[in-house]
Amino acid sequence: MVAADGGAVRALALGCRPDLVVGDGDSLGEAGLDSFRSAGVPVERAPVAKDESDTELAVAAAVRRGATRLTILGALGGARLDHALANIWLLAHPALAGREAVVLDDRSRVRLLAGPAAVTLAGRPGDLVTLLPFGADALGVTTAGLAYPLADEPLRVGPARGLSNSRAGSEARVSLRSGRLLVIETHTDEGGTAWASRPAR
Repeated sequence: MVAADGGAVRALALGCRPDLVVGDGDSLGEAGLDSFRSAGVPVERAPVAKDESDTELAVAAAVRRGATRLTILGALGGARLDHALANIWLLAHPALAGREAVVLDDRSRVRLLAGPAAVTLAGRPGDLVTLLPFGADALGVTTAGLAYPLADEPLRVGPARGLSNSRAGSEARVSLRSGRLLVIETHTDEGGTAWASRPAR
C-alpha cells in the first residue's frame, strides 16, 4: 500500500501499515516523516513546489511497483472540492491506461470507462448509478439492470441525463462504444455489504 502524506496516519489508524509514504510532508511534518522512517517505512519526499498532487505521486509510485489494479481511498472527503475533482480526474492519467482503477469511499465508487468497454456492477438494489460523459460526448451507451435503461445512446457533455439512475437488482451492466464515461455508484443509505465488482462478461 502506498500512502500519500497524511494518508499514512489514517492508514495506521485502520490497522494498515504503508509499504511506502510519498508526498511533500506538509501534513505529516518532519516528526511524522521521521516516525515512519524509524519504523522502516520508505519515504519518498517531494518538494512543496511541484506539478503533481500527493495523490498523483502515490498513484505513480504504485504503478512503478507493478500495480495493475488500484483502489484510491480517502480522495473524496474534506473541504477542498478542487482536490476531490483532481483525484477523480486521475482516473484518466496516462499511467493508468490498461489498468483497473477506482476511487472509493464508504458511500461512492467512481471508475472511468474508455470505449469500447463494458463493466458489470455488483451492489444493492436501489443504489444510485450516475453516468457522466468525460471530456467529450460518450457514444453508444447501453445499460442493463437500471431503472432507466439506455440502448446504444449518446450522453452529451452538459445535460444531466445520466444523473441518479438506480439499480433495479443486485447487478447492473454498462457498456460504451466510444468516448469516456464516469461511472459513479452511490449507496443510498448507510451500512449494507461492502462494495463488490467483477469484470464484464
